[in-house]
Amino acid sequence: MTEEMPSLRCIIATLFFALLLPPGSYPASTLSPSFYDETCPTVFSIIRGIIEQALLSDPRIGASLLRLHFHDCFVNGCDASILLDNSATIESEKEAAPNNNSARGFEVVDAMKIALEFECPGIVSCADILAIAAQEAVNLAGGPSWLVLLGRRDSTTANRTLANLAIPAPFETLDVLKSKFAAVGLNTSTDLVALSGAHTFGRAQCTIVIERLYNFNGTGKADPTLNATYLETLRKVCPQGGNGSVLVNLDPTTPNTFDSNYYTNLQAQEGLLQSDQELFSTSGADTIEIVERFSSNQIAFFESFVVSMLKMGNISPVTGTEGEIRLSCRRVNKDYTSSNKWSSS
Repeated sequence: MTEEMPSLRCIIATLFFALLLPPGSYPASTLSPSFYDETCPTVFSIIRGIIEQALLSDPRIGASLLRLHFHDCFVNGCDASILLDNSATIESEKEAAPNNNSARGFEVVDAMKIALEFECPGIVSCADILAIAAQEAVNLAGGPSWLVLLGRRDSTTANRTLANLAIPAPFETLDVLKSKFAAVGLNTSTDLVALSGAHTFGRAQCTIVIERLYNFNGTGKADPTLNATYLETLRKVCPQGGNGSVLVNLDPTTPNTFDSNYYTNLQAQEGLLQSDQELFSTSGADTIEIVERFSSNQIAFFESFVVSMLKMGNISPVTGTEGEIRLSCRRVNKDYTSSNKWSSS
């Protein structure tokens, strides 16, 4: 009973969110939890099964897949543009600063697409694969489940320039984070704090935090908001001049579990990223109370996370006859078809 209750509440939150949407902000005729019920009823089980298999050898893949959905939605909406490789007409977002040598999980998405093309050819978009994978990854890590709104189509373009500007960065202040959330229609209080809670699992590279440990804002000292004991722990993992690709747990207490410990860590000044600790350590910020509430009430966090994920997943979806259903998530169809034609020859 106690384990099922958060998921039940989160499903109710899904329905509540749909009712709250202003008229015209969500295309009810196309985005629906039941979009693939007739055309590809096994879509959820296929995606979940591939994540379960990947987790056996890569415990951080769930967090990586969730991050792909985030970074996709912040750049021209949730249209799978982040998955496109470089081509004659595409400047891939994978090489934008927030993604380069950082965004990962593309091979797992490829495996999902291949399996779905075998089961339901030409039906499931790459954008919807990312949305479903995010939900399944969170749930498999112990987090909530929700009814994913589906019916997105895939973009035929990417925008590396906007990716460099729009995606929230780990070294940004609260004011900058708020401006980036507001720019995509998310609120700067609950949405910001709830979605930042995705950092309750996963890893970051030392190169992301090294200046915070040794030369914060050019001071030659560590970020004063870091707990002293935690700082020493981090310096052992990430020594000055060391290997910047070494990984550090985003959540030092339960690194592979989706829970509310992220917020407890912020209260203890143990947020790994500056952008995380800003939520609690910025004097007078309206985010402090929300961090405190989520820290003491995991169900409240889960419910808010679900609503915020649904809002984020609704950023400028490509629907109707716009865009396409890519045959390969890495290439637009005209390039994929041409490539296969030459391969056949």
